Formats: sequence, structure tokens, C-alpha cells
Amino acid sequence: MQKSSLTALAREQLKIAAQASSGRSARTVYGGHEHVLRQTLIALIAGHGLDEHENPGEATVHVLHGRVRLVAADVEWEGSPGDLLIVPPDRHSLDAIEDSAVLLTVGAHR
Repeated sequence: MQKSSLTALAREQLKIAAQASSGRSARTVYGGHEHVLRQTLIALIAGHGLDEHENPGEATVHVLHGRVRLVAADVEWEGSPGDLLIVPPDRHSLDAIEDSAVLLTVGAHR
């Protein structure tokens, strides 16, 4: 069994994101190519985000810190700490309203 502190990891990734020109940082917490499930902690500095991209499969975004906006077509959802956003099956983007950390969970098809 392994244990990770998402709070500590979020703090660490937010520091890295603050120094990155992209305003973001990410680290895989669990999974990868050999697993069906992949969880990635993503830190975004306010005003930065992930540009519009294809849906990776079944996915959720759990907001750990800050506030984010998930946008798909003409629909948008805001998330605050504790919120779980279901990623729509369409192209979408994720923007940080405040310095934020989220846990992206993706179930890959085999």
C-alpha cells in the first residue's frame, strides 16, 4: 500500500507552476501506460490553463485548491475546493480563476 499527501503535492506543484513560463505544472500520482486508471495532479497559476483539447476518455477533475473553470462549447462550469467536475465528451479547456490545484482522473480504454 502506498500513501500520498495530495495537499503537500499540490503545494509543491503550485510552487513549480509559479516559476514556469506556462504557469502550470503536473505530476502523475497514480497509474500510467500499464494501468487503466491514471491520476495526475495539475497546478495552474491564475490566468493560465489548459488550452482546448480532445476528451481523453472518461475523466473527472477534483478541485483541491483554488477555483477553476471547465469550458466545453458554450457551456462552462466553475469548481471550488471539494467540487468534482465530470469532463464532458467534447473538446474542452480548463482555466485557473485563482491559483489552483486539481486531481485529474482518467480511465483509459484498453
